Amino acid sequence: MSSINFNQSAMVALDTLRDINSNLSRVQNVISTGKKVATARDNAAVWSISTVMSTDVSSFRAITDSLNLGAATVGVARSAAEQVTGLLQEMKTLVVSAQEENVDRGKINTDVQALKTQIESIVDAAQFNGLNLLKGGGSIELLSSLDRDSDGSVSVANISVSKQDLQTDAEVFGSAGAITKGTVAGDGTVTNTNATTVTFSSQEIVEGDSFRVTVDGTAYEYVARDGDTSNDVVRNLAGRMSDAAVDVTFTAAADPATGDAVLTVTNNTGVDVTTAVAQNSGGTAGGGLAELNGIDVSTDAGATDALNKIEGLMQAAIGASAQFGSAQNRVDIQNDFIQSLIDSMEAGVSALTDANLEEASARLQSLQVQQQLNIQALTIANQSPQSILALFR
Repeated sequence: MSSINFNQSAMVALDTLRDINSNLSRVQNVISTGKKVATARDNAAVWSISTVMSTDVSSFRAITDSLNLGAATVGVARSAAEQVTGLLQEMKTLVVSAQEENVDRGKINTDVQALKTQIESIVDAAQFNGLNLLKGGGSIELLSSLDRDSDGSVSVANISVSKQDLQTDAEVFGSAGAITKGTVAGDGTVTNTNATTVTFSSQEIVEGDSFRVTVDGTAYEYVARDGDTSNDVVRNLAGRMSDAAVDVTFTAAADPATGDAVLTVTNNTGVDVTTAVAQNSGGTAGGGLAELNGIDVSTDAGATDALNKIEGLMQAAIGASAQFGSAQNRVDIQNDFIQSLIDSMEAGVSALTDANLEEASARLQSLQVQQQLNIQALTIANQSPQSILALFR
């Protein structure tokens, strides 16, 4: 039965056409954007995950910039330290030559002092963007990664690069007032085969804190640099006491923030020795190559002293070069990893959100055909009630 009030066939055709047009619109959006999930409306869960990953990719790109800057800074320091090492090798050759009796030590000393001046010039110029890793103590932190936990919390990771002081500035023992950051047992006379200890507590060591251990009238001093801990103090004091008649060892604290570092002076000389400790603030830390100031090969005694010192100076420069080389290598490895991580994350985001355009194209063709057929069906369905007019003719 036909009715002019309700056309069932037309309603079915219209509903079908409405669904086809809706699907056609979605496919056209997929093709135009290239994404099957372009907004949260498309798929809220996938859109949320891909958006977080995309922001992480942007953050990692910023981290690569930081690592590139850090690599350049460390690279400048490494190159300068290697140059200093080369100059010290030349200086060592001159110092060895000065050991001969029949040489002009005055001229050799002129060359030695010229090399010292050149070393100072290189150290002063070894900066990148205002940061010089060959001056002072402490360390710098290079942003190296962004770590996201399973609960969604985010933290950053850093690569720590210690400065390697290669300045020639002389160390100045503090005179601003006594401090108490270490205690000495048996201060005074130490009998044969006995030992005395200097214990440095977990108190914070600040730049300029000065420490002196005197053994039988010979003073051994160390002025703390920026970033030093009690472990650095005992290690450096022990190193400077290596030529003492007594035996010197040190025990580092497992954690300088909570534990004690201990310097042990053992008397095996066969006679009693005296020890004393002094601790002051307000000192000036010396450079790692401060002993260059005392090198003078113009005399027999100076040539002999220079030979004793030059090896230690070379080791300081070689150690600095090695430290910077290791740090630069670590930065390069991390940079390569971050770049690979960015590529992997971008591939993951693409897999989640990008459309299969071949499939979308085929789907578009199918929907266009369905649209045309349903328009034709709707036209036919709308023409059915017109047959009723024949009954009134």
